[in-house]
Amino acid sequence: MANFYIQQSININMIRIDGISNSSVLQIGSAGIIKPASYLYNTGGFTQPAPEASGTLTGEPAPAPVVPLQSPSAS
Repeated sequence: MANFYIQQSININMIRIDGISNSSVLQIGSAGIIKPASYLYNTGGFTQPAPEASGTLTGEPAPAPVVPLQSPSAS
């Protein structure tokens, strides 16, 4: 396996991102290897399983988001 050494100079005068979601990666320039990682911590000290989820998977309507979200705009 070869090693690559990259020297970069990046100038961004303006950037427009129409949408980004959970687990998205915005990469500008070379990052080498991006290793996905997911960690699960019990920071609340919970000792029992969570209650059953409600929503579209159970046939019930999904609740409104706590934070109002803007609809995607067509460009």
